Amino acid sequence: MSLTRRAAVLGAAAAAAGTVTGFTRPAPHPARPFGRYGSPARRRDARTLYVDPQGRGDHTTVQAAVSATPDAPAGPWTLVLAAAVYRETVTVPAAKTGLTLLGATGAARDTVIVLDHANGTPKPDGSGTYGTSGSATTTVQADGFTARDVTFANDWLRADHPEITGTQAVALKTTGDRAAFHDCRFLGHQDTLYADTPARAAVARQYFHRCYVEGDVDFVFGRATAVFDTCHFRTLNRTDLASAPYGFVFAPSTAVSTPYGYLVVRSRISSAAPDGYYRLARPWVPSSDTTAVPMLTVRDSLLGPGVNAAEPYANMSASYPWQSQRFREYRNSGPGAAILIPANRPQLTAGEAAAQTPAAWCGDWAPWRERR
Repeated sequence: MSLTRRAAVLGAAAAAAGTVTGFTRPAPHPARPFGRYGSPARRRDARTLYVDPQGRGDHTTVQAAVSATPDAPAGPWTLVLAAAVYRETVTVPAAKTGLTLLGATGAARDTVIVLDHANGTPKPDGSGTYGTSGSATTTVQADGFTARDVTFANDWLRADHPEITGTQAVALKTTGDRAAFHDCRFLGHQDTLYADTPARAAVARQYFHRCYVEGDVDFVFGRATAVFDTCHFRTLNRTDLASAPYGFVFAPSTAVSTPYGYLVVRSRISSAAPDGYYRLARPWVPSSDTTAVPMLTVRDSLLGPGVNAAEPYANMSASYPWQSQRFREYRNSGPGAAILIPANRPQLTAGEAAAQTPAAWCGDWAPWRERR
């Protein structure tokens, strides 16, 4: 994110009020830092913990609260996060199944979990660099995880670190099955949202509803079976490049044995960059899984002018051309969806589209029932 974006994200959340990218929010009531979710004195239930850096909750950091919850099969736990900037890394281990994170104000802008590690950032102990996965501000390995009204961010900036070439900087990596994110924000530049699985043969279903994701290079990537329902993707401007393309929105790496990859439905893509400077997607076939057949379906969505309509897809490697992958579109609109070269925009038939829905992706799990 730009320096302006960083200041807006962190400054506004630190005050838990004020002007945030053009919107003004009233400050939360000082005596009610946890809003409608109660407090340690009026606990919602025995499995709810409260987090507040000012000491008004059970814990002052998110990680401390996560660590305090018992492992499965103790039952689901809820963490209510007071409006604040939580400058820390957070890991939800696989044993913490059924955990829920709630932003107390009901506005994701007010509750931010952020740090600034990149792939190439040296570790303090001298053991090397963090790598892409290690750069994640928040890592969710547990099944049954839910987050609502929380911002996950990585504010590492290329301009601040010209000596680092590994510029992937993940805001959130999630590998658990049945992970749901409602009204959340994901902020970063390269590799912002890593929607993945714990292993090549594993299926991890993830659902993102009314979420906002911004970035530039491959900023939604991985091999999860993920639904993006009514989401907003924002491609950022870049001053370090003189010409297009600036980047790619999606980079799925779906395993060949996994029937469903990324499904984008009822969503939109906007851009802060010049028209046509972004591609919709490119396939990621990692060296660890050269049999991958990335899958992406974008349907019933609005593609703004930032998407190159003539060439919406590109190759990450000439050995794995995008034409050989499972890339399809259906009934999209907007200037970025114009079918200028039909061969470059493979479309679903109506019959195929009937089978490519959130219900097909999620199977026996219906996370939309949790929407408010």
